[in-house]
Amino acid sequence: MRYEGDIYRPPSEAYSYILQITIGCAHNKCTFCGSFKAKKFRIRKIEEVYEDLEMARKYYRRIEKIFLADGDALVLKNSYLMDVLTRIEELFPECQRVGIYGRATDILRKTDEELLELKAHGMGIIYMGVESGNPEILKRINKGETREEMIAAVRKAENLGIETSLTFLSGIGGREMWRENAIDTGTIISEMEPTYASFLTLMLVPGTPLHDDWKSGKFELLTPEEVLKEAELMLENIHVTKKCVFRSNHASNYVSLKGDLPDDRERMIAQLKVAQKHSEMWKDERFRML
Repeated sequence: MRYEGDIYRPPSEAYSYILQITIGCAHNKCTFCGSFKAKKFRIRKIEEVYEDLEMARKYYRRIEKIFLADGDALVLKNSYLMDVLTRIEELFPECQRVGIYGRATDILRKTDEELLELKAHGMGIIYMGVESGNPEILKRINKGETREEMIAAVRKAENLGIETSLTFLSGIGGREMWRENAIDTGTIISEMEPTYASFLTLMLVPGTPLHDDWKSGKFELLTPEEVLKEAELMLENIHVTKKCVFRSNHASNYVSLKGDLPDDRERMIAQLKVAQKHSEMWKDERFRML
């Protein structure tokens, strides 16, 4: 597998073949993110992508899942994406699903017909970093998208039968806005009703604007106990009417949570209440990572 720079992919794509069709992230302005700062965004030549797929076909006997990288590959025109998906269908008839990173604006820019075309040729899931449901926090972290846009995008994809997997960041509002982050993140999940939702815990990356704010005292990190309290309040504000697979078991989290909403909501809230009183249940800082 050829890949330029560090590899970033969703945890659930750990056993997928990673195919890099863009380099970097087209937005690349979020204040907390350092993932693609070393990469200047560009689109790979389709010939290079074809070469990678042909090499993978020679090397791997069976590939059931493929993930299209980098940061928001869904920004590409449908004609390019269809060339890639068609080649995947030709070379890997056993492939069951193609996943991709996307932003809300990528989804909204495409027509229903374009999204359905991608779905018909294998694209089954879109991964999206929402981070927070609070409008002010989204502005502060320079997300470049509004709460309303993200709700509309997720609803659009889900209504067309394309699964969405969303990530949210505990602590992204700092100590100043932890309550707003918790409540508005819970309500945005309720309004979106995604297939998957995951709650990560903020870890500052040196060289990012948010890290600079922390060093200067403008941004205060939550304590582990406050992180758990925020997660509890967030769960209390989630009221979905269809099954949502919820995970908060990333390496960044202090306490691991795993369940389906709404069925397991009360159990996970109870787990968080217990953990707030027992620090021995918290993951040691030495073992937390992005």
